[in-house]
Amino acid sequence: MNKKDLKEFLDTKVDQYNHPRFIDSDPIQIPHRFSKKEDIEISAFLTATIAWGNRKSIINNANKMMELLDQAPHDFIMNHHQRDLEKLSPFVHRTFNGNDFIQFVESLHHIYKEHNGLEAIFSKHSNNKNLQVAIHQFKKNFFEIEHLERTKKHVSDPLKNSAAKRINMFLRWMVRKDQNGVDFGIWKSISPALLSCPLDVHSGNVARKLKLLKRKQNDGKALLELDTSLRKLDSTDPVKYDFALFGLGVFESF
Repeated sequence: MNKKDLKEFLDTKVDQYNHPRFIDSDPIQIPHRFSKKEDIEISAFLTATIAWGNRKSIINNANKMMELLDQAPHDFIMNHHQRDLEKLSPFVHRTFNGNDFIQFVESLHHIYKEHNGLEAIFSKHSNNKNLQVAIHQFKKNFFEIEHLERTKKHVSDPLKNSAAKRINMFLRWMVRKDQNGVDFGIWKSISPALLSCPLDVHSGNVARKLKLLKRKQNDGKALLELDTSLRKLDSTDPVKYDFALFGLGVFESF
């Protein structure tokens, strides 16, 4: 396919999958249950953090997280007492366990109390190229309080050549101005043009078949290559093509 045909093909797939019906089968359904900005972004961040493996399991366990946070994640994070954290201990999703969950609650409390919230950190450290440095800085701020060393693996660092799939997905949810009501677009201080595609096995394989990506590993270098290709197709909203790549891979076995 030439560039024009490829863009037309992918734009058609974006229209197909960037649709409210997508929400029902995707982890993004969890933050869609909230209306308060802080509840949306916290539930989205926690859901994205455990978004690997079976999608049904991700959704079920993200639901458990919200139940443990009394369906009011921002209030719980800002006003919990030490004894409230004990009920989080049994939680587990793959390698993310109750101790990690407790650490995330304490780190999020620190982020909202000392750094004016999640959006403020990413906005402060974004540049005019992408959000990879901002993700790196966010991780530093997230773990600048006393923390468990094991929990650091659950926040990726793109400056260490990670594709940071889950946190880039979270940022897509928060920043992308979606006319169809799937992504939230509640972070007005960051341009969608800076977003990076959540690169995983599905989107990576499809991108290679479409010659958008040559690198074989799904790492930070591959992400840069894919971002460059997608920005040539749409410089203002490059990650809309995540819907096309993911949909082709997961639903059509492209």
